Amino acid sequence: MKRAENIFYVGDLKITRIDELTLRGADPARLFGENWQPAALEKHRAWLVPENLDADENTLVQSTHCWLVQSPGFTLLVDTASGNDKERPHNLVFHHLQTDFLAQLALAGVNPGDIDYVLLTHLHVDHVGWNTRWLNSKWVPTFPNATYLMSGTEVEYYGSAASHNKANIPSLGVFADSVLPVISAGQARMVARGGGEVLKGVTFIPTPGHSLDHMSVSIESEGEEAFFAGDLMHHPLQVYYPELNSMYCEFAGSARASRLWGLQYAAERQAIWFSPHFASSSAGRVTREVDTFHWQFL
Repeated sequence: MKRAENIFYVGDLKITRIDELTLRGADPARLFGENWQPAALEKHRAWLVPENLDADENTLVQSTHCWLVQSPGFTLLVDTASGNDKERPHNLVFHHLQTDFLAQLALAGVNPGDIDYVLLTHLHVDHVGWNTRWLNSKWVPTFPNATYLMSGTEVEYYGSAASHNKANIPSLGVFADSVLPVISAGQARMVARGGGEVLKGVTFIPTPGHSLDHMSVSIESEGEEAFFAGDLMHHPLQVYYPELNSMYCEFAGSARASRLWGLQYAAERQAIWFSPHFASSSAGRVTREVDTFHWQFL
């Protein structure tokens, strides 16, 4: 595995982080809730500051971005961040955004029409926003030639008002403006519950809990593996404290179980972990020492 600035090479894959937002000011006690212990922050302060922890405010630094994966056989995105112009009154961080996301994609040498596939780990607000853009007074697919692969279970779930709960309040309205237009355009392909291989070497792996049918994505190439974990973790502290759920995890017990499974999977297979929310490089290696996991940014 080799890397340049925000670019990683795994086998014959070129993986580029496409940035959207840097998020500052997250109170760890609020993000992680009742299981949070302030001593955890003090124990890990030295390696978290400054990119992942604001030392003066004791608040966490996070990011929203997606991953561009280029290989000889395809060009794809894993998740699409939050999107511009969206009505998000329940989460003002994402309300009426105006970011240079598409310009960042262009700097990587890719235009929207070059994307062959969009792989969605789950259908929350900050993972599907750039699925669509506002054009000619309607929401249209941002990537006109792409097949969007997503959980059919989550499409059914979030397409119903009965699915609304406290944890997914920030995602209200997301299905209507960022998922349904892709389905209506005939560009969606549903991934069955249980996941499986969707392209040669590209596999959806069930990791439910953060959302109903959250799935991580494994891409193997030339004996190496990239593991796009989705929202199994929101901050690298969770490597050391996998019992910590974020306030956005909808199903607490299964979220913890999936996080632990993902850490074991990455450590055992020496897979490179790609996160959509870690600051710093947002990619790293997980290792295990007895019952403790460790993280190393790449």
